[in-house]
Formats: sequence, C-alpha cells, structure tokens
Amino acid sequence: MIFDYPNRRKERRHGPAEYASYKSYRPWLRDEFDFRCVYCLKRETWGQVTGEFELDHFEPQSINPQRQRDYFNLLYSCRRCNSVKRDQTVGDPLRLLHSENVATLPDGSLQTQHVNSRRLILQLDLNSPRLNLWRVMWMRIVALAAERDADLHEQLVGFPNDVPDLSKLRPPTNNRKEGITESCFSRRQSGNLPKVY
Repeated sequence: MIFDYPNRRKERRHGPAEYASYKSYRPWLRDEFDFRCVYCLKRETWGQVTGEFELDHFEPQSINPQRQRDYFNLLYSCRRCNSVKRDQTVGDPLRLLHSENVATLPDGSLQTQHVNSRRLILQLDLNSPRLNLWRVMWMRIVALAAERDADLHEQLVGFPNDVPDLSKLRPPTNNRKEGITESCFSRRQSGNLPKVY
C-alpha cells in the first residue's frame, strides 16, 4: 500500500559532511528518504514541480544551532509536516514511523500500539480528519490508475525521473561512500530499481 511506512532502518545509506550550507544536502536527502516526506509519506511526484519539500532539522536550529549542517540531523519533509513540527522536539521518525510500529488503515488513519509513535503522530497531527481524507483520496486515485492506466500508475507510485546522480556530487567528506552504489540512480542504471514502490 502507498502509505505503508518503510521497514525499520539500522542506519542511513549516505554520510556526506562539511558542506558550507545545509541546503547542499538536498539531493542526498531526496535519495535517502525515497523522494517522500519522512512523516506523512507524501511523494514528490504528487505535488507541484518545486517548493513542496523542505529540509527539516530534526533537532531544531533554535535549540541546537551547532547541528544546522549535520547531515544526520536533517530529514526530508513536506512543507505541511515541517510547518506543523516547527521548533518542537519530537521522537525520531526513523525509529518510530516504520512498518513494525505503524499501520495505515483503509479509512486513512494511522494505528499504533507504541506510545512514542502515538505521541509523534499527535504532535504532527498525522491523524487529523483532513489528512486521513487526503490519504483515502490518494489510495483511491492510485487504485484507479492501477486498474485503468498503467502509465499513470507508474508515474504516481514510481520514482521521479530526475533521481540525482550522487556519484557526480563532491561533498567535502563522505563517511559512507558505499551508499552511492545503493542510491536510486545507481540501482536504476543497473536495472535494480523497481518501477513502483
């Protein structure tokens, strides 16, 4: 299902470091989070061409400005979720929003038995009636496309055309160079990137 959270991760794929601006991490974060919001799972392919996604400082800059350019403090988030989070301290979505903890029900609501996952869902208002309706709408759109228009279905639930070629980027340092071979671009080049996810 399109709103199934990913499996729990042990660590991130990439480890670029020491860019002068945190905005330079955008292509790495797009790939790291599979071109969707870490919180609500909105996909890049569902929005406008630009301006829908932001780089969220997990530990807010106002609380810890020293981590402003720390890759491991950055998340890929849609504008809605980033604006709801603002300067709140929240639980780590990589630990709390995964398939073992959270299920999306047919009515669009998120269900969890995990106390900290529930707290994060409440803090970001991820179970608001409006967001639940939005999920149901996209589930129906994707189901109709799967039934009637295979090309549209692939466009809606596939990777974007412009996946970044991380091998061409030159961060000052990279602690996880092996992650480049696991990037969406590399997997697409080798024929191992699925058409839909």
